[in-house]
Amino acid sequence: MRYIFQRLVLEILIKAPTEHILLNQVDATKSVYLFTHGRSDLEASATSALVANGFAKEKIVSAKADAVGTVGDYMAMLWMPPTPDQIKIQKITKVEAVKAEGMIGLWKGVSKEDLFIIPLK
Repeated sequence: MRYIFQRLVLEILIKAPTEHILLNQVDATKSVYLFTHGRSDLEASATSALVANGFAKEKIVSAKADAVGTVGDYMAMLWMPPTPDQIKIQKITKVEAVKAEGMIGLWKGVSKEDLFIIPLK
């Protein structure tokens, strides 16, 4: 009986969407840089989705090419352009000084790790 219970719990965790497992790791005190990839029409719905998933509304910042976040901050990208249906959440792990280039700008020097995905509703 114990084996069956352990197997059931493991099966639930394996089938659970990643975002539900990782949301408790969100640090609401950190800034979240929102990348809309030119889809400003989706900024309000993306902000609502982020807030609904644990991010502080006052910490959500529109990403700009000439200013980057710091280690520990988050990046939230509407994904996959040009018709995004989700938000990819990443955590900034390293920031190096670089010469700004094109649309990417200073973000070229930012290293990050993927955390989870939030559906864009």
